Amino acid sequence: MQKTIKKIGVLTSGGDSPGMNAAIRSVVRTCAYHNIECIGIYRGYQGMIEGDFKEMGPRSVNNIVNKGGTVLKSARSQEFRTPEGRLKAHENLVKAEIDALVVIGGDGTFTGGLLFNTEFNFPVMGIPGTIDNDIFGTSHTLGYDTALNTVVEVIDKIRDTASSHNRLFFVEVMGRDAGHIALNAGIGAGAEEILIPEEDLGLDRLLDSLKKSKASGKSSSIVVIAEGDKIGKNVFELKDYVEANLPEYDVRVSVLGHMQRGGSPSCFDRVLASRLGVKAVESLLEGKSNYMVGLQNDKVNLTPLEQAIKGKSEIDRELLRVSDIMST
Repeated sequence: MQKTIKKIGVLTSGGDSPGMNAAIRSVVRTCAYHNIECIGIYRGYQGMIEGDFKEMGPRSVNNIVNKGGTVLKSARSQEFRTPEGRLKAHENLVKAEIDALVVIGGDGTFTGGLLFNTEFNFPVMGIPGTIDNDIFGTSHTLGYDTALNTVVEVIDKIRDTASSHNRLFFVEVMGRDAGHIALNAGIGAGAEEILIPEEDLGLDRLLDSLKKSKASGKSSSIVVIAEGDKIGKNVFELKDYVEANLPEYDVRVSVLGHMQRGGSPSCFDRVLASRLGVKAVESLLEGKSNYMVGLQNDKVNLTPLEQAIKGKSEIDRELLRVSDIMST
C-alpha cells in the first residue's frame, strides 16, 4: 500500500555547487504549493544522524536563489557509512515524522540515499548537484554552467597577461574523473590545447602542438588541463617538462581550485534548479522513489539512482573535434 507523504526532508551533501540554494528553495516552495511540510536537514547525512532539523516555509527561502553554496551546509559523514549511523538517522526521521527525502549532491550522496532506501524502504529522490557534470542521466548538473562561466572569465583575464609577456600558461581546472569543464571552457576561452582524463594526448603531441603554435606566429598560448588528466603526475611537473624541452617558452601555472565552486549561480542553473526541485517533490507525491531527476533533451526526466551512480557520463566527441579545429 502506498504511503501518504505529508512531510518531506531536504538535504545537501558532498561538495557544494552553485544552484543548490535555488534547488532547496524549489523543494520548499513546491511542498508549500502542495500543502506538504518541508524540513531542512543541516550538514547532510551527518545532520540526519544528529537530528539537526529545521522546519522550512516559503518565506524561509527568500533571497537565496541568487546565492552560491548551500544554506543547509554540507558535510561528509563517516558515521553514515556504518549500519549503526544509518539506523540512528532513520530513527530521527521517524521521530520527526518525515516521510520522504530529497537529497541534493553527487554520486556519493546518491549512493547513501540508495543504501538508506534499501535498508529502510524510505522514499528517496535525488537532485544532481556538482560542478563536474559527471552524473549519468542528465546533460547538466547543478553548478556546471556557473563553473564554466567562472572558468572562462578567469582564462580571459589570464590571456591578457599571457599575451603581454609572451607566456605559456597551464590553467588547471576541476575535473578529477571528467573533463567536461576543461573541454567546454577551453573551447569557450580559445585555448590552444585541452588536456582531459578521457583522452591521453601524450607528451610528444603536446610538444608538437606547442611548437606549431610558436611557428604559426602565436606569441602566447593557453593550455587548459583537467586536474585528473594523466599526461603528467601533476601540472607543475608538466610545466618543468615543457620548459626543459621548449626553452623558448616562459611557462606559468594557474590552479583555479575552489573558486570554481563559488559565486552566484547563472540564470541557467537557477532555472534548472527550480525545474528539478518541482519534479523531485511531485515525483515523491506520485509514489515514485529511488530516482534522480535530470535534464535530457531539455526535458526533466527520471533516472534510477542505481543507473545514475553506475552509469558513465560520456564526453562529447564532436567537441573534441571542434577543439582540434579551433586550435589550428
